[in-house]
Amino acid sequence: MARRVLGRMGAVVAALGTVVVGLAATHPAQAGYASLVVDGGTGEVLNAVNPDEQNHPASLTKMMTLYLTFEAIHQGRLHWEDELPVSRNAANKEPTKLGLEVGRTVSVKDCVLGMIVISANDGATVVGEALAGGSEQVFARMMTDKAHQLGMTNTVFRNASGLPDREQVTTARDMSRLAMALHRDFPQDYHYFATREFDFEGRHLTGHNRLMYRYPGMDGMKTGFTNASGSNLVSSAVHDGRRLFGVVFGGSSAKTRDKLMETLLDNAFANRDTDPKLVALAAGRSLTRVARARGTGRVAHAGRARTVHVAVAPVQRRGHAAASHQRVASGHAGTHVAAKGHAHAKAVKVAGKAAKGKMAGKAHGHHRKVAAE
Repeated sequence: MARRVLGRMGAVVAALGTVVVGLAATHPAQAGYASLVVDGGTGEVLNAVNPDEQNHPASLTKMMTLYLTFEAIHQGRLHWEDELPVSRNAANKEPTKLGLEVGRTVSVKDCVLGMIVISANDGATVVGEALAGGSEQVFARMMTDKAHQLGMTNTVFRNASGLPDREQVTTARDMSRLAMALHRDFPQDYHYFATREFDFEGRHLTGHNRLMYRYPGMDGMKTGFTNASGSNLVSSAVHDGRRLFGVVFGGSSAKTRDKLMETLLDNAFANRDTDPKLVALAAGRSLTRVARARGTGRVAHAGRARTVHVAVAPVQRRGHAAASHQRVASGHAGTHVAAKGHAHAKAVKVAGKAAKGKMAGKAHGHHRKVAAE
């Protein structure tokens, strides 16, 4: 018989006692752009543009909700067949969603598939509340705690779904750590990220991670979109036994974001550099000048008073005896980044106006798309 788990989860949460308070960003989150590609076997950073700039994760947030869900299942605190209650808070989430009704129940497995396939905001909230005694706010603190345990030191979560919250921030580097942790810590569950479709209450639901459907060797992971974040994507692919993890933030559209990810992975698998101009172009920036130099570049946006910094990380290719390198290392206790030596960087000067086109999509009932594609 399916279990009702909300009560027992409340007791677990009460025992935690860990609260993250007042985490502030070094730089305010903005609708900027970033990219990162990491070799999953060696931890080698193969591409990095703005890897530590804070941006809004949008539905990439659900990757942490899924991490905590998988963890609870393996610890016996949740089971795939458990039926979880749907609160008013969960039912009222904006699309995309499963369309869950207040007072009904939904299985853990349907929530997981809903998060992965259609980026269901209501499903994410149901699981989060179940794991946190009925409080999404408490669950968000649990998410942030786990993020820091995994080395995601520039990340703060405020909800389970990724719906807009100005204080919910992360970086491309932090999301690569989470992606690698999901693959490392839950190898028996990672295959769910490759799910393209599933049936729910008489409806056949199909996904929108279109790059995964056509890119050879890609087997996950997650898309995301809000107006504040632009189009985000975390992907993983394997060629000849070599696994890479890629992150893109701030694409001007799903199409340009996907094209950038495809280029990044193609070049990384072939041990080629990707020009940082392409990352800016995918975000809708109009380039007029590119300069390569030591240190940190400044990217100026015409028509804006502010200037944002673009750090292009150094790349160490296999077989090169470079004195400096960056490595994303995975350990049992978490994932961390160690930067060694003095790093050369590329400075990119960009003059242009950020694209302001509205990004909207249809969801269930023709609602405005908010946190998924």
